[in-house]
Amino acid sequence: MSFIDKLKNEIIIADGAMGTLLYSYGTDSCFEELNLSQSEQIQHIHEAYIAAGAGLIQTNTYAANYLKLQRYGLEDSVKDINSAAARIAKKASSGRVYVAGTIGGVRGIKPNMTSLDEIKRSFREQLYCLLLEGVDGILLETYYDFEELETVLAIARKETDLPVIAQVSLQEAGVLQDQTPIGEAFSRLESAGADVVGLNCRLGPHHMLKTLESVQLPKQAFLSAYPNASIPAYTDGKFHYEGDAEYFRQSAIDFRNQGVRLLGGCCGTTPAHIKAFADELKGLPPIQEKEVKTREKIIVSEKPAPARELPPLHDIVKERPSVIVELDPPRKLDTARFFEGAHALKDAGIDSITLADNSLASPRVCNSALGYLVKQQTGLRPLVHVTCRDRNIIGLQSHLMGLHALGLNDVLAVTGDPARVGDFPGASSVYDVSSFELISMIKQLNEGLSVSGKDLGQKADFSVAGAFNPNVRSLEKAVGRLEKKIEHGADYFITQPVFSEEKLLEVHEAVKGLNAPVYIGLMPLTGSRNAEFLHNEVPGIKIADSIRDRMAALKDDPAQASREGITIAKSLIDAAAELFNGIYLITPFMRYEMTVELSNYAKKTTERLSRRKLHA
Repeated sequence: MSFIDKLKNEIIIADGAMGTLLYSYGTDSCFEELNLSQSEQIQHIHEAYIAAGAGLIQTNTYAANYLKLQRYGLEDSVKDINSAAARIAKKASSGRVYVAGTIGGVRGIKPNMTSLDEIKRSFREQLYCLLLEGVDGILLETYYDFEELETVLAIARKETDLPVIAQVSLQEAGVLQDQTPIGEAFSRLESAGADVVGLNCRLGPHHMLKTLESVQLPKQAFLSAYPNASIPAYTDGKFHYEGDAEYFRQSAIDFRNQGVRLLGGCCGTTPAHIKAFADELKGLPPIQEKEVKTREKIIVSEKPAPARELPPLHDIVKERPSVIVELDPPRKLDTARFFEGAHALKDAGIDSITLADNSLASPRVCNSALGYLVKQQTGLRPLVHVTCRDRNIIGLQSHLMGLHALGLNDVLAVTGDPARVGDFPGASSVYDVSSFELISMIKQLNEGLSVSGKDLGQKADFSVAGAFNPNVRSLEKAVGRLEKKIEHGADYFITQPVFSEEKLLEVHEAVKGLNAPVYIGLMPLTGSRNAEFLHNEVPGIKIADSIRDRMAALKDDPAQASREGITIAKSLIDAAAELFNGIYLITPFMRYEMTVELSNYAKKTTERLSRRKLHA
């Protein structure tokens, strides 16, 4: 009799966590590799769960796929690890209980980091390994990304007639992270061929039960639940769970009353938790019908964002010529010269002052703090750069929420130079997300939703710029990245500095088909050493030999070299103004006098061009 046939008339108790126990025993590496090196330990854990009352155990293969094993250099051991895991579980079972081959989700909060094609290849390999070992069914667990789960479920259903359990994980009760209601998700999984649909991980009994209250009993499939023991605590460098088994005993009847027929445990659970479930539900039949509570429809972020004081930059640059200037936050605590520059640039009539986020991975005064002060003291619009390097997803969302609270609505989403190039080469580069995902995250806040899909109670109103490096071998590939950024929500682009008229023409030709405006970057050179440093040592910047030669000829006359740098920049402004509505001036070494002069020149140039076009 298959366990699906048994579920028609009985509640089956499943096992609990494997990794929690291994971690508590001192293992902090690849749990799945232990199928090869410590098979007896894995078998003993299976046997402990069977002794506690589990009628279905799962193989120790949650992360035994190519994509996750390659973190440990074990990507070529997929077959060995999965085959061993199935054999260990079957040996522990000795035919007494069912064995489900477990395949865990790959995507989490960052779905775009792994393509569906990669997931399909990895999933098929692991699935075939488990099927060849004669497992009793397949358990798909801990899937946050519903697209991934539907994809792999379709593959599993095509490849085997064995029972398939499909379980999602929720960031909050009742809805998936893409805001799909849980009832709808279960219906889609059932229609796609899942024999059991349910929840596992992330939530403890309280929120899992709250979620199930609004779920109808499936028409053909059965419900499952594998709650976590509790929220993990972190003490003395170790994670641990404090939820006790008695709490699980108290919730067992409630899970039965919500229609759950396969009941196990996830993170933090032990044989004691499973025994509590088994003892409490022993001999009780499953319910055949239930009263469903109507879940109140959540109106997500009904409250709009506060009205903008100024229109977004991407709207301005579509309508008229626009000049913005980067003025780097200072490396030292004294901000007097920075604000002198901000006031001078305000007087020059620029549309925005842009503030880098610890450029070249070197710490500077916080750009959001300076941005707020610039807005208060000068009335200038701050354009705040946000990098993926320094903050994890939690920090990024918090930072963006803070910018919203400060009324700083214009941001540039960039990857950020790696920490190793800066003042602290031993520091960690976070990169939880790419610049593409950061753009999507910001635009999701504009919908009033957090990264995890939670309602934020109000919509943000960010205008999002993307970075563009035109100083590459293949502009076609670079423009392809811009198109991808537009798909993720980028409103306009700001380029790295360009140092030749030929490159300006090349860039204009490459981007003219984009459905987003471009601010072309220009930066005055301060001398020959500056030109050589930028050309040879700064990623993404290349300077023509002719310009470097002009600067080299004046290397013994710093003042004249600086004037030559401005002259070169003015000639580039003349050419750029014919091609682009947006001019992005980058201030070198806090020498704001140079960008003030160039801002005034750019404004006069664009006004002259506008008059000429008007009379043409």
